[in-house]
Amino acid sequence: MPDLQDASPETITIVLADDHPIVRSGLRMLLEAEDDFEVIAESGDTDSARRSVLGHKPSVIVLDLNMPGGSSLDAIPAMLESSPGTAVVVLTMQEDPAFAREALQAGARGYVLKQAAGAELVQAIRAAAGGGTWLNPELGARMAAAPAVPAGPPGDLTERELDVLRLIALGHTNTEIAEQLYLSVRTIETHRSHIQQKLGLSKRAELVRYALDNDLIER
Repeated sequence: MPDLQDASPETITIVLADDHPIVRSGLRMLLEAEDDFEVIAESGDTDSARRSVLGHKPSVIVLDLNMPGGSSLDAIPAMLESSPGTAVVVLTMQEDPAFAREALQAGARGYVLKQAAGAELVQAIRAAAGGGTWLNPELGARMAAAPAVPAGPPGDLTERELDVLRLIALGHTNTEIAEQLYLSVRTIETHRSHIQQKLGLSKRAELVRYALDNDLIER
């Protein structure tokens, strides 16, 4: 029997983090068809994904954005702190450039759409494991075309703060906003506090009026 300690140093070890077992099974089959890929652990929620990174120190974690146990986006910096040699490749249904930009800013090295071909995920893993980055080409073009902060409303609000403000104005609670944006409730509370500080507004009615006056929502 071969000694596992003698495994090739070129082997790319991978943790799969997705809350759907069928998806993980399909991804494992896809990735282990590559001679130099080895899936060493699977996780079905954000907390276990963090523990898997800490315990296994994989070359790459393939991370779904929408899982139980808190925001995957919020978890990326903690994962990288616990295992600096691990690269994060996000695999998601989210086509919004804002999510891709936020994931990359958090430290992810790859952003792959689930509807893309499996070859894209393989390319992203190889690039990330080698210290590079990989972004879905169509999404990358949309990110380049879209400004990071939309022009128009005053207040120096970021794109994410504008998203939160729109949902506040539409009557959603912090919990509902967190679910829609795949962020933690604490992160939404922080965004809300920043919005109020930047705009000098404290009441929800004032935020609704601001959103209406700046055409962030329809009347």
